[in-house]
Amino acid sequence: MTTSPAEMPATPTVRFMMSHPAHFISLGFGAGLSPKAPGTVGTLVGWLLYPLLRTPVSEMVFLAFLVSLFVAGVLAAERTGRALGVPDHGAIVWDEMVAIWLVLLFTPATLLWQAGAVALFRFFDIVKPPPIRQADRRLKGGFGVMFDDLIAAGYTLLVLAVLIRVVG
Repeated sequence: MTTSPAEMPATPTVRFMMSHPAHFISLGFGAGLSPKAPGTVGTLVGWLLYPLLRTPVSEMVFLAFLVSLFVAGVLAAERTGRALGVPDHGAIVWDEMVAIWLVLLFTPATLLWQAGAVALFRFFDIVKPPPIRQADRRLKGGFGVMFDDLIAAGYTLLVLAVLIRVVG
C-alpha cells in the first residue's frame, strides 16, 4: 500500500509509517515519530537494539550486515523523503541507527564507553563539522541522508580510538 499525495503528512503519523515498509524502516520502527529530538531518540533506540543485532558473528560478517542496512536505508530514505516532500526530513532516523551500530561495533562493551560513544556521535551529528555539513548540503536524496551520518560515525570512531589509546 502506498501513500497518495493527499495523504502525505507534513509531520509523519503512525498511519503514514505503516503505509509502506520503506517508511517503517526510515522512521526507525517509530522512533522518528518522537515530537522532540527524533534523531536522538533514533540513536537511543539503535543503542538499545544493538545487543539484539550483534549476534555472535565475526566483525566482518556484522560489517557486511551493516552495509546491507545502509543500502536499504538509502532506498527507504529516498522513498520516504519523496513521500514527505522533504528529502532529509527529521523523522527519518534510520541513518542514526545504522551509524550508531557501526560505532558500537568498535566501542568497548561497557556502559560508560557506549554512553560516551552515543554522546560523541550525537555531538558530531548535530554540530556537523566539515565535511559533514558540506556533505549534508550537497548530497541529496537517500544517499545524502545516510552518508552524512556515516561521516559523523567516522569522527566518533577517531575520537574513541584516541581516548581508548590514552585511557586504556
